[in-house]
Amino acid sequence: MRVFSGIRASGDKTLGNYSGGFRQYVRTQEEAAAAGGEAVFCVVDMHSITTPFEPEVLRESTLSVFAWLIATGLDPDRSIVFVQSHVPAHSEGAWLLGAVTAFGELRRMTQFKERADEQDFVSAGLFTYPVLMAADILLYDTDVVPVGDDQRQHVELTRDIAERFNQRFGETLVVPRGVYPEEGARVKNLQEPDRLMSTTRGAPQGVVRMIDEPDVIRKKFKTAVTDSGREVKHDPQEKAGVSNLIEIMAVATGASIAEVESRYDGAGYGQFKEDVGEAVVTLLTPFRERYDELRSDEGALLGLMKRGAENAAGVANPTLDRMYERMGFVRA
Repeated sequence: MRVFSGIRASGDKTLGNYSGGFRQYVRTQEEAAAAGGEAVFCVVDMHSITTPFEPEVLRESTLSVFAWLIATGLDPDRSIVFVQSHVPAHSEGAWLLGAVTAFGELRRMTQFKERADEQDFVSAGLFTYPVLMAADILLYDTDVVPVGDDQRQHVELTRDIAERFNQRFGETLVVPRGVYPEEGARVKNLQEPDRLMSTTRGAPQGVVRMIDEPDVIRKKFKTAVTDSGREVKHDPQEKAGVSNLIEIMAVATGASIAEVESRYDGAGYGQFKEDVGEAVVTLLTPFRERYDELRSDEGALLGLMKRGAENAAGVANPTLDRMYERMGFVRA
């Protein structure tokens, strides 16, 4: 069994990114190993240029996301961890798969229509990037693609592309299946608990960045929005701020929501907020220290990227060669 996950290179990473992303990737690594398989994690930097970007930001984001993947628990000795643009098979494979992808299929992609409406300039790459995503997945003979429900349409398109290629050129590509696990706690902004925690929207004081120093994190939790009551109860509709803090405590400590509620029954909000902040400091500090170590030695980080790309190419290139051969290309 091979599992593939792609991670877009973008922005400062937050506690929300850890909850819904990095910790899930580590879980995927463990589950793949337990099943006798392999997990592949790709920083999809070529996807990052389909919307407006700055070159220096792309470079920084690529280095940062790769470092966070390793810092939060992915092991290059157990999984393939690499950067998309470092393996040319991805762009070549996307061009070949474009021959079996219909214009109408791409035009129906919901994310394209939504993002196109938000932009004055709509790149052709934004329109065709689902084909590149299909190449990302299919080049690795992927069996399982764990993604959020917002990517369901793209995984279904990938399946259609693989089946069409096989029907036309013979059995060549593994048809993957999407797995849509329940998401981790959707961590909200500490000042605006009706918003997801994001560095691009919402009050900055309510965003806990993974790079934040411990005292900064503690201060943000001390000033977190709650409500006029005192009861530590999980009720997202009536007590959004408190419920967010309960979910964060559960993520940071591994306790269940019920256990958190029971532990702070009658305690009030002051001590609870301090304890949540301290739990998050305890969780993030070793990650931040490992991240700082990785970023301080760019040569070593690039070395890990190179090793990951070589491992990835060792899997992707044979698949690409089969595609060329089945389609009738002459290969010297």
